[in-house]
Amino acid sequence: MEDNINIEIKKVDGVVIFKLLEKSFDASIAGLVKGELTVLLSADDVQKLVFDLSEVEYCDSSGLSAILLAFRMLQTNEGQIRLAAPQKSVKSLIQISQLDRVLPIKNSVDEAVNELKEI
Repeated sequence: MEDNINIEIKKVDGVVIFKLLEKSFDASIAGLVKGELTVLLSADDVQKLVFDLSEVEYCDSSGLSAILLAFRMLQTNEGQIRLAAPQKSVKSLIQISQLDRVLPIKNSVDEAVNELKEI
């Protein structure tokens, strides 16, 4: 198990962009991602989150559960989440598990940020 994960967090016009800089989003890092998201969403009054998946080539149910944790935390504060730029295999997993019904997928980070800015 790794002790750290590569992420990039930035804020654009009140929208927090959480970019996972890992090829594989699975059980080996899902707990660490959940920890980072919990700290981020608890500490800063975050209402709008874009989860940038552009670097992720593989995701399993552990990765999806980390994304769902962020979704649930945001929901309790009436916040919003968008998934941005998932690669084909990751997008397929999200659609097969029908999570795209609650987790809107956008083709790019800019598209996701612009949509959230309008809310």
